[in-house]
Amino acid sequence: MRLREYPPAALPVQDDARNNSAPSGNLSAGHGAAADDPEFVALSTLGFSRPLLATLTDRARRNGTSIESELLHSGQVDEAAYYGAMARYLRLPFIAAIDPGSVADIPGLDTQLQRPNQVRINHRHKAPQVAVVPEAVRLADLKAALLAMPLLGQDLAITTPSAIRGAVWRSGATRRVREAINGLFDRFPEFSARMVLSGTQGFYAGLGSAALAFALIAMPIETLLLLHILLSLIYFASLGLRFAAFTRQQFAGVPPAALLPREDALPCYTVMVALYREAAVAEQLLASLGRLDWPPSLLDIKLICEADDQETIAALRALKPAPHFEIVEVPPATPRTKPKALTYALGAARGEFLAIYDAEDRPHPQQLREAHARFRASPMAIACLQAPLIITNARESSISALFSLEYCGLFRGLLPMLARRKMPLPLGGTSNHFRADALRAAGGWDPFNVTEDADLGFRLYRLGYRSDVMARQTLEDAPTTMRVWLGQRSRWFKGWLQTWLVLMREPRRLIDEMGFPGFCIFQLMIGGMLVSSLLHPLIVVFMALGTYYMLEAPADEIPAGVLSLFIIDTINILGSYLIFLGLGRGPMIEHERRLVGWRWIGVPLYWIMTSVAAWRAVTELRSKPFFWNKTPHQPTGRRT
Repeated sequence: MRLREYPPAALPVQDDARNNSAPSGNLSAGHGAAADDPEFVALSTLGFSRPLLATLTDRARRNGTSIESELLHSGQVDEAAYYGAMARYLRLPFIAAIDPGSVADIPGLDTQLQRPNQVRINHRHKAPQVAVVPEAVRLADLKAALLAMPLLGQDLAITTPSAIRGAVWRSGATRRVREAINGLFDRFPEFSARMVLSGTQGFYAGLGSAALAFALIAMPIETLLLLHILLSLIYFASLGLRFAAFTRQQFAGVPPAALLPREDALPCYTVMVALYREAAVAEQLLASLGRLDWPPSLLDIKLICEADDQETIAALRALKPAPHFEIVEVPPATPRTKPKALTYALGAARGEFLAIYDAEDRPHPQQLREAHARFRASPMAIACLQAPLIITNARESSISALFSLEYCGLFRGLLPMLARRKMPLPLGGTSNHFRADALRAAGGWDPFNVTEDADLGFRLYRLGYRSDVMARQTLEDAPTTMRVWLGQRSRWFKGWLQTWLVLMREPRRLIDEMGFPGFCIFQLMIGGMLVSSLLHPLIVVFMALGTYYMLEAPADEIPAGVLSLFIIDTINILGSYLIFLGLGRGPMIEHERRLVGWRWIGVPLYWIMTSVAAWRAVTELRSKPFFWNKTPHQPTGRRT
């Protein structure tokens, strides 16, 4: 829209976070009633047509925003042109871009990332200026003030919210990245994976290793038998948890429309996506996020990129994202991890609720609305909702097919069962929806934990919060090659090892915080999974040796203990395969089963691959504990 020239008018400071407050005045769509509203009058004076403003007024009333906010998010006016016109009306200078070096990194500066309304600009050879973002609703007040006190405008300039954010991001970058790296460790050192092993853990690990070595030398047969019994029982207990989920499968349906909130009850919602070398999926990502059913004026989407990843940044900028998208550049600093990038941007999140997605995700358009409805209907202790992740490329390879079965069993079987029993949930790394205040109270993400999702799920539980699951899904693509799958899975195992070590620094305190049932679930979900993955080949060997012994020895000479161990080992191996298939295929629709096809027969090999990844994680935990093995993504092709 073109802006007509009018005599100068005064405009107040813009509050960009004013998304939850209703427009001031009478916002009737009728021209007569709207003509009395200061904001309507201001925008009309700037040259916007009354029919357009009437439409925007109705939209503002429904969304609980301002007419100005709806205008700026409508795509019908350029931000710089809009505020430039305001500057002309006020007869004040307009600053389209602010030099970050002219903005001091003072305490409280980051509030301008959430509410960019004014910033002080220090010039080298002239007096400082205050750059402000005007607000249309107070046009008459500021105009009158400038007329009454001409000197008031002497050091004022008009700028845009984007210009303030850009300058503030860069001005405070060094301090902010330092806080992102050290914040959790400084605030909650007991929750941080910055130290791989505490001194006490190192002492007991060394003592246990020495005792085991001595026992193997002194009593090799008895020691191996005892290890066999212990490992088989741990494996069996972990299998029992998944069997319980298999026998109690409940398939959640989509919530009825009556449970979804009315449009006029919606708050601001932040969506954060951490990207690194993701230029290939930039267009797909923006299209997927653009389909989210939420008013753009109430969306705060942050695309968080590493500052030296210019290819991804350029790809995003070339797509000209809508006004509710913001590209955040994270200064290069170790550790180079997704949780560090998310924590860097957390302070700028404007939403009451916050969702995390990955670059390749295609979330259900109604997912934010379901999450909001669930949060509103749930107690404040529910701090996080996990959406199910569904793999769409199961047909491409055996690895992606088995990955699809695994994800289905986890997100549509095991996690819902744990949520119904109010147990701790190891969150998935995407499609988490948080109460933003609870997330900040918990310290955000641990930048040193390479499986930050599971760590955060257990930390929330320790602090008295709970997580739950929701119905509307997010579509993802699984790795299709051994190399990519192994790198991703090794990182996951390394992060689970980090999480187990962090939580087990003080076992008694952990039991007090989680309760004994929650403590047991943690041990089975993380400890049991690690043990079963690391020692799966050994259990296979035990079963093979037991089978050979059974075939060679006379039936009446087989000791009861040996027979019992053989039965447990057999149940462990065959049961793990069958439960994997049952949990995975049970919740699938017929189309998903067709995509998997006959590839389910590769389950035994998949478990061996999992063991390889687990052992690789153990070695990496010592040599490069914070290394983030990047999973490459490609745009989704047309699938049948």
